[in-house]
Amino acid sequence: MSDCLFCKIIAGEIPSTKVYEDETVYAFRDIDPQTPVHVLVVPKTHIESASAVTEENKNLVADCFAAIAKIAKAEGLDNGYRVVTNVGEDGGQTVRHLHFHILGGVKLSPKIV
Repeated sequence: MSDCLFCKIIAGEIPSTKVYEDETVYAFRDIDPQTPVHVLVVPKTHIESASAVTEENKNLVADCFAAIAKIAKAEGLDNGYRVVTNVGEDGGQTVRHLHFHILGGVKLSPKIV
């Protein structure tokens, strides 16, 4: 999608601090981190949100989670971390491209909200 912020980041049109990249996944540091480690993991193929995951693209989600495990290890999150995705306006999704937040580097509250 030509107007998608994350597609532009993946394409290198907008700068980011890359943490990880492979054939199907791109990960970069959040520009407004909520925890000491705050990385966004996105499939390179545009998928609007978790609601748009289908039989045809579900392997891209698995690729994201395989990357999340590698990134968490590389970031030293041995004591744990949280993975979050937001869906739609009420869910707090601000960029309409499926992405997963890796949050860690501190002890997180068991409460999500």
